[in-house]
Amino acid sequence: MTTVQETAAVRYGIWVLCPVLGAAVVWGLKLAAVWITTLRWFPFQGVFELVTDIPEPWVTIAALAVGALGGGVLALLWAAEMMSVEVSHDRVRLKKNDKIFDFGRNQIESVFTEGKQLVLLSPSGAELARESSDLSRARLEQAFTGQGYRWLDADPFADDYRMWVEHAPDLPADVNALFTARRKAISKYEHEEAAELAREIRKRGVCVKDEKKRQYYRCER
Repeated sequence: MTTVQETAAVRYGIWVLCPVLGAAVVWGLKLAAVWITTLRWFPFQGVFELVTDIPEPWVTIAALAVGALGGGVLALLWAAEMMSVEVSHDRVRLKKNDKIFDFGRNQIESVFTEGKQLVLLSPSGAELARESSDLSRARLEQAFTGQGYRWLDADPFADDYRMWVEHAPDLPADVNALFTARRKAISKYEHEEAAELAREIRKRGVCVKDEKKRQYYRCER
């Protein structure tokens, strides 16, 4: 079995780097608070005025704590977006956001990447998975071809996609409703919600992908 995942330096380093950077940024804003209060056009003036009123060392301690906490939240979100891929001769497992997507060898006809997305196709051309990650394309290709899977250079169905519009006539009402909900999630940068809605759409026999916040789809053959 071959496992492709972020390096240990990335997986563990973010828990140190993000809080440190967060603390540094907020501490820097604390140092600039007096100057910022002279810029009446700058937003959140009340917050910076409050900061200048807090005595030392409490203001520094609070700034470092708030920054580190914010950095910790960022690290948590970053870690949730990381994906690991386990490729063996008889199956493929994708692990992301505490979810496991498991596919048998006979379910997978071919594999490719599109941008940062890893896509698994079934023998019928259906998309079994389309998941985003920062994993190296070269490492993924090596892992899949090393276990005998067919690797493609591009999406063989790229020309079949069309842009989704409200109440698309060739889609059932429930699928259009999912596209509408997904459009709202994309506009609010709710990436995991958008990904979950895409999975629900795929379950209904429709493939979906995004380009510049526009949704494109194709119906499975």
